[in-house]
Amino acid sequence: MTASEPTPPIASPSPAAPLASQLAANPCSHPSFDQFVATIAALRAPDGCPWDRTQTHQSIAHNMIEEAYEAVDAIEAADVAHLREELGDVLLQVVLQSQIASDAGEFDINDVCADVNEKMVRRHPHVFGEAQAANAGDVLDLWERVKMAEKGAADEAADGAGERREGLLDGVPTSFPALMQAQKISRKAAAAGFEWDSLDGVWEKVREEIAELQEAYAVAPKAANGKVDAAAEAAVAAVEDELGDVLFSLVNVGRRMGVDAEGALRSTCRKFRDRWAWMEQAAWQQGRTIEDLSSEERETLWNEAKKRERS
Repeated sequence: MTASEPTPPIASPSPAAPLASQLAANPCSHPSFDQFVATIAALRAPDGCPWDRTQTHQSIAHNMIEEAYEAVDAIEAADVAHLREELGDVLLQVVLQSQIASDAGEFDINDVCADVNEKMVRRHPHVFGEAQAANAGDVLDLWERVKMAEKGAADEAADGAGERREGLLDGVPTSFPALMQAQKISRKAAAAGFEWDSLDGVWEKVREEIAELQEAYAVAPKAANGKVDAAAEAAVAAVEDELGDVLFSLVNVGRRMGVDAEGALRSTCRKFRDRWAWMEQAAWQQGRTIEDLSSEERETLWNEAKKRERS
């Protein structure tokens, strides 16, 4: 089924999930959302706001990224009040982009909602159809199978129209952060059968890539501080290439373990920041800075910060 085809009617409530079907069949009214859409339309009207009227898809694209990151920060800080505000800012970007499209005769917010609703119904056949999913892992596998089926239908449509097929990885935005991009690429490739037989095979790949990184670094010319000589462009490129392979293989380890690599690294960054802040505070209380401390003193404070987390 392609995105342009209508979604089949939602199946009658099954004994296992009557509430889900009842909720889907009886949507609630959201007057505040309708009012918000009307407000944005008014801002874009000829006699509306001069700034809003001049915006384009491209001119405010960066705002979408910024607001999404701020919403994630609120989530990770467990700041519910701030999350409510940031989700509103994300919604603003969605509605404003949709209104810009509507003004250009491209699509409107109703089309956006209808499309994503169809997608969610289509990709949850275990809720709205006859498929079975016993746990979250089964759901993710089912999701990928449905997406592959969608791509197959899109390929057939492209062939019939004499158009170029969309490659499996064409839908992965190159604007994604590298770690997130690696996760999505590896997940799509695995869904197409490009996968190791076991986690042991992935670990073997990690060891292979680490050895190649060490080899590339060993033969590279180096500055006095041990860094690869920046003037040796080919050597720098070789080490970067091998380091990228190590990171990509570790992303696959996380995927096979069911661990989100992006979330894991964000958690580690947050943990490091918390420990560093504690170390700084401890140093300041002594009338000193981190830079003033000896290596042994810094190590002692670091270990104390770690113990503080476990207490």
